[in-house]
Amino acid sequence: MMHSLRARLLGWLLVPVAVFVLVTGQMSYDAARETAGLLQDNALLASARIIGEEVDWENGVLVARVPPAALEMFESPDQDQVFYRVVKGRAGLLGGNPGLALPTHATPRPVFYETTLDGRPIRAVAYERELYDSGATEPVTVIVGKTQASYRAMLENLWRPQLVRQGLMLALVVALVLLGLTFELRPLIRLKDDVADRDALQLEPVRIERLPSELRPVVDAINQCIARLKLHATTQRKFIADAAHQLRTPLALLGAQIECARPCGHCGPLLTEALAGIRRSSGKMTEMTNQLLLLAQAESSPPGRIPVRVDLAAVVSCVLEELVVAAQRRQIDLGAELTGTVSVTGSETLLTALVTNLVDNAIRYTQEGGRVTATCREEGDEVVLQVIDNGPGIPAEARAHVFERFYRGGTDVEGTGLGLSIVREIAHSHGGTVAFRPHAEQVGLVVTVRLPIWRD
Repeated sequence: MMHSLRARLLGWLLVPVAVFVLVTGQMSYDAARETAGLLQDNALLASARIIGEEVDWENGVLVARVPPAALEMFESPDQDQVFYRVVKGRAGLLGGNPGLALPTHATPRPVFYETTLDGRPIRAVAYERELYDSGATEPVTVIVGKTQASYRAMLENLWRPQLVRQGLMLALVVALVLLGLTFELRPLIRLKDDVADRDALQLEPVRIERLPSELRPVVDAINQCIARLKLHATTQRKFIADAAHQLRTPLALLGAQIECARPCGHCGPLLTEALAGIRRSSGKMTEMTNQLLLLAQAESSPPGRIPVRVDLAAVVSCVLEELVVAAQRRQIDLGAELTGTVSVTGSETLLTALVTNLVDNAIRYTQEGGRVTATCREEGDEVVLQVIDNGPGIPAEARAHVFERFYRGGTDVEGTGLGLSIVREIAHSHGGTVAFRPHAEQVGLVVTVRLPIWRD
């Protein structure tokens, strides 16, 4: 199961923020509820006191008059219902709704409590005062209650803006965190691209400039691994080059000795045939040794670091002149389509080997009487070299392996199986690419090499 570092960092950053928003949201709700309740209770107590002030003695009898101001203060768009009750002692009704319940315990201080009336929840206050007349004292209790519509509306008006602001703050934090992660993870993405986009033989250390300190140990470990790989690859290439170089001298001597032995007049037919076989084998070994030396030279050339101007069109012309005899021997029409001087940056020796291998392969695999054409032209910032033939082409099942070393598409044609490997390594060492495709007429093959054009 894959885990995203961005998602995990985002989670570690946002979970505490989300918890903070939830806690502060609950605190805001509690504060809004307390504020709305306090305002409602103050209004109820004020109304009860106004009513209580209007209760007085008249001719020795308590009379309760309810001024309109005591109830008008509850007017609101929510259309709450307001109820009141004035009692003498605990049972004598002086006015109001007799169904409005008294608090459980009477106290000299105002009592706020929850009750119901006709099945509706009511918030009420009980306010008690004592009236004196001719030495007589009579306790009077004033009860004022109201439904909760305005209370709920006030709570919502107080709390909803807080909730919206906190939601917006959470969204802003998410956006800023994502933006910050995007910017701060760019060095990691660049490091990944630097390692992933490298050629297999590009064994240069990864640069650590402008990298965060947390990434530097990782890069140091990668560079140590690259250094070990580079040492191993260099040792291997040096061994191949040294071995091939050491083989050239004995192979040359062997070839000379075979040539000396061929005119021998006392050789029977078996010996003559054996000498011919030895000569062919010696030639194959010599060709493979030269190809191995060339491959080692191409692999050891750093990509894009060959600052020499080479006329690729002239290289193509020279190669065709050298291979024209081989083409005539197989009655192949060998031609070129060149557009004057076409300059690239590179090594003339390696580019000559590249063109030679491409044209030689085309001549080898094209049937007798066929056609091979080499073209060279400029296209924008690139030089395009193409070798086109009308031979059998490459079977679909073999196309994924043609650049592998020692791979040969067929056994009926002599070769070492290193030609296209050498072409690819030389193209890469010059900062170019090599590709192949069937001819537009569905007969033959088109091999295309693209190289950067020379810049003064």
